[in-house]
Amino acid sequence: MDLLEAIHTRRSIRAFTNEPVSEADLDVVLRAAMTAPSAGNAQPWHFVVVTDRAILDAIPAIHAHAAMVRQAPMAIAVAAELAQEKYPGFGYWTLDCSAAVQNLLLAARGLGLGTVWCGIYPRPERMEGLGRLLSLPEGVKAHALVVIGHPAQEFKRVDRFKPERIHRDTW
Repeated sequence: MDLLEAIHTRRSIRAFTNEPVSEADLDVVLRAAMTAPSAGNAQPWHFVVVTDRAILDAIPAIHAHAAMVRQAPMAIAVAAELAQEKYPGFGYWTLDCSAAVQNLLLAARGLGLGTVWCGIYPRPERMEGLGRLLSLPEGVKAHALVVIGHPAQEFKRVDRFKPERIHRDTW
């Protein structure tokens, strides 16, 4: 799929088939995620691939808006190892992980997979809850959860371009 087509047709998918995500597709999306830019090239991200049904089913108790994970074959938790930050104390890890998530979403779309980005950061109860559920070690912070699978709904192109949001030189 053309990159711009993937960008313009990427949507949050909340309905999935029972078909598992192949290891080859998982490898593609994780490699894409890890090519994201990061502050000082620190690459503080880690990815927890979750396919265990009991763990997937426990996620909505931590994040009520992640209920679709109950029907998905997989989720990928994105977390940051704070000790890997090149500029500690500035919170760039959140930007780094966001860039990785966006790459992951676009790669998945390019493969015909559906995804939905469930925000974990900056909600302490979600960060701590997912950290406990996934046994994240001390110094590793949960950032996002990407639910992923084969879509059971259509991708629709929506024009979100708003020229009134563009400013030149000054506001």
